[in-house]
Amino acid sequence: MIQNLTIKDLFPVDRPREKLILRGRKSLTDSELLAIILGSGSRNKTAVELAQEILLFSKNDINQLSQLTFHDLIKFKGVGDAKAVNIIAAIEFGRRRDNFISEKRLKVKSSKDVYDFLKADFQDLKHEECFIILLNRNNEIIRKELVSKGGISGTIVDAKIIFKIAFDFGASSIILCHNHPSGNLQPSLEDKKLTQKIKDFGKMIELPLLDHLIFTDNGYFSFSDNGEF
Repeated sequence: MIQNLTIKDLFPVDRPREKLILRGRKSLTDSELLAIILGSGSRNKTAVELAQEILLFSKNDINQLSQLTFHDLIKFKGVGDAKAVNIIAAIEFGRRRDNFISEKRLKVKSSKDVYDFLKADFQDLKHEECFIILLNRNNEIIRKELVSKGGISGTIVDAKIIFKIAFDFGASSIILCHNHPSGNLQPSLEDKKLTQKIKDFGKMIELPLLDHLIFTDNGYFSFSDNGEF
């Protein structure tokens, strides 16, 4: 019976784990890093070759790789449930690392600060979600809150829920953020109406909406930066 080829079957110079130990993590290629996550290959492919096959399918784009689902991954010969789960878990761990915030509160000075803060939450989503960011008087982030989750083409946002959350946590101002899974960065008519509604009410109760950002996997649109306020 032919056994699956493992990393141990490779020559020492080709073993990603040993290469990492001897030369450091930055010396590894994307396929070698993925091979370590896989652990073993298929009956006729090493772990590195299997990793190269998966990356080639993803056009050697880690962002595309991160969008593969569990069912997409197990279609590759040599990738079973455990390996698929390992890949998904590793990618999610990386997202959470990107989204980590130290105990010191982040001060928002630009729309880019908001984008960097929240982009990991929206990355690779196939449906729309809406978050609010709550700020104190110094424009420091108090917290983020998911206020709505919807389908591919939209999500329903209740302004009453937004302001209740803002009051509950003593926010001095808010920023609205949602994603467009389609990749289209331009705001829809509904986006503009919602922005104006929340902006007007926030002004009336002295809890201003500072900006509204639309996220895609490749960038963002800021209502404030584009003169929509």
